[in-house]
Amino acid sequence: MAPPQAVAIAKQKGLDLVEISPTAVPPVCRIMDFGKYQYQEQKRSREAKKHQRVIEVKEIKFRPKVDEHDYQFKKKHIERFLADGDKVKATIFFRGREMAHPEIGHRILERLMNDLADVAMPETMPRQEGNQMHVILGQRVGRKSPPKPRSQDAEPAATTEE
Repeated sequence: MAPPQAVAIAKQKGLDLVEISPTAVPPVCRIMDFGKYQYQEQKRSREAKKHQRVIEVKEIKFRPKVDEHDYQFKKKHIERFLADGDKVKATIFFRGREMAHPEIGHRILERLMNDLADVAMPETMPRQEGNQMHVILGQRVGRKSPPKPRSQDAEPAATTEE
């Protein structure tokens, strides 16, 4: 159909003539309400964003002389972060003469990876960069991360009548 004829039909219906494929021979056009089309596209993209989950990388710092209680406390934090669907960067921070014994930090990270083997798998092996040694832990494949609970959507606890 000739372009002027298509424009006349679009004006008669109160719609727009939108070019769909300009590279085709002849170019392909469509008669539609362009404002409504743009609104629906924005609505679809907002809906898709709602269902996205941004994975954060949380960092937990250890020292080479970490105490047993501190180690267990931080390990529980790592388990919680992994359960929330985030990744964890476990870092050993060396100072001064501690740099002479990187094997101590390596043992701590190896122990951490062994303790968390059922919930986490290392994405990188322990490596040293300057005065820090780190490993990145991700959630074990095959585990579905539960969505983070929203405080405003939380339902009150059910009460039983006696």
